[in-house]
Amino acid sequence: MITAIGATKRFGALTAVDHVCAEIKDGSVFGLIGSNGAGKSTFLRMLAGILQPDEGRVAIDGDEVFENVALKQRCFFISDEQFFFPNCTPAEMKDFYKRYYTQFDEPRYHKLMAGFSLDENRKIRTFSKGMKKQVSVICGVCAGTDYLFCDETFDGLDPVVRQTVKSLFAEDVAERGMTPVIASHNLRELEDICDHVGLLHRGGILFSRDLDEMKLGMFKMQCIFPGQLEADAWSGFDILRLEQRGSLYTLTARGSREELQNRVAEMNPTFFELLPLTLEEIFINETEVAGYDIKKLLV
Repeated sequence: MITAIGATKRFGALTAVDHVCAEIKDGSVFGLIGSNGAGKSTFLRMLAGILQPDEGRVAIDGDEVFENVALKQRCFFISDEQFFFPNCTPAEMKDFYKRYYTQFDEPRYHKLMAGFSLDENRKIRTFSKGMKKQVSVICGVCAGTDYLFCDETFDGLDPVVRQTVKSLFAEDVAERGMTPVIASHNLRELEDICDHVGLLHRGGILFSRDLDEMKLGMFKMQCIFPGQLEADAWSGFDILRLEQRGSLYTLTARGSREELQNRVAEMNPTFFELLPLTLEEIFINETEVAGYDIKKLLV
């Protein structure tokens, strides 16, 4: 399990990560959300042991990661800007990683390279940005590490490849308990893969929640009524958001599904629909309660 306690990193006068506390359980998919410059990349590098906290600590199973060779062998970091040795090929990078990751799955590497239609012996510098990210992802999942740190990994990938990469992550989580930590500024990219999400803003985590818990007891409803509603019609509802466009009411409220359905039914609607909440809608509701406007925090 990864724990960060008061983790802080400064670059001169700039505080990139400000006393962050977080807990990432093994076998979960943790999404780190935040706008550009929120401190996501710096925090990931601290988790991977690349950067040392100026204050606080970052640990895996109780042991600090920085300069801990044994722990670093359990981690693989995929940076936003891909780095490879000059003039190297994917095959040469594979041989390099095999020296440090004893569980590297070479047969799977060859299978995935062929599946992604990537030439193992072509110079990586001739690859597109998306192709370079594919090589990094393939090396990452084949390294056989317990933790995979991904910085804007889906950025630059086409929709088909994006879904394929998510499937690879899900497969490794299910089969061997890998723990991906995925940083992104795009909520929609993480909605169908993460089960826990943390919102990073100005170097600090606003909150960290389990998605199932966030969705529990929060519903979006659309209703149409035959006549004009009384001013106090929605009194008694725990409403987080209410919009009216003509005769259509759209609201997000807390409560059990059965309770909300029964209460709306008593109001005799001519139309009623219960809709699933998107991750973005959940975060909008949660951050507004905390006094933040997520539309200004995320792109």
